[in-house]
Amino acid sequence: MTWTADHIPDQHGRTAVVTGANSGLGLVTATALARRGARVVLAVRDTAAGRRAAQQIGGDVEVRELDLASLASVRAFAAALAADHPRIDLLVNNAGAVLLGPRRTSADGHELHLATNLLGHFALTGLLLGNLAAARAARVVSLSSIVHRRAHLDFTDLMIERGYSGSTAYGRSKLATTVFGVELDRRLRATGSPVLSVLAHPGVTRTNLTPRAWSHQGRRGRVLARLSLLATQPVEQGALPQLRAATDPAVRGGQFFGPARFFQTWGPVTEVRCSREAADPAVGPRLWTVVEELTGVRYP
Repeated sequence: MTWTADHIPDQHGRTAVVTGANSGLGLVTATALARRGARVVLAVRDTAAGRRAAQQIGGDVEVRELDLASLASVRAFAAALAADHPRIDLLVNNAGAVLLGPRRTSADGHELHLATNLLGHFALTGLLLGNLAAARAARVVSLSSIVHRRAHLDFTDLMIERGYSGSTAYGRSKLATTVFGVELDRRLRATGSPVLSVLAHPGVTRTNLTPRAWSHQGRRGRVLARLSLLATQPVEQGALPQLRAATDPAVRGGQFFGPARFFQTWGPVTEVRCSREAADPAVGPRLWTVVEELTGVRYP
């Protein structure tokens, strides 16, 4: 059976939080959930863009400001959301940074890919875990990338202060995100939590991040972005792995979904495997300890 958005069950009575929901994969995900009846919180850095997205989506949608590259913003967002929504059924950690230019840092001084793709989502998930546990069958979906398979974490230079490369930084941040999703599953199981940690990746998908990634190279970058779009699948197809991870009643904690064809770059949704390093039971706890120190967030 080919899994499609038509297989998403009724979502009435469920509250879903989608980061980076004003465009690309996040917008498609939020739209699909809202159309099935979920109350969807669009967690976005640009609230004006978020309001435009909310008008496009329709349904029961609210817009809240969240800058994942600022731990202060994450804490403020989580505190307000937790107060207004004591029960959260779904957290889709979708937002991501892809910046292939010079090294940049977050408001907290952390390398920007790692700050946005891992640290912000780690802190957000930890701060909302009590609200997720209050739901009957809550899930956390972490968005990985196919490039995590070629990456390696260097714990002696996690912020890549030596020999920086944007593509290397992005790959490492997505490997770290994958390690987080796997380790979160282990820890939730160990404590008997009802919350599931599930992972997904979109393969090679046509989103607004593609042209942004090459923007630092001017005209050449625009040409490269157009060429790269020719090899991508539509964003509606690319969002299906995370939608299945988020809504399929048969999903189990720790499962990982991605495209089925041509080395997981495109095609129908299937269960896939993460890299050996991402699954390494020694890597998860080591990264977790470091990230707790960097974010100041410790899980219950």
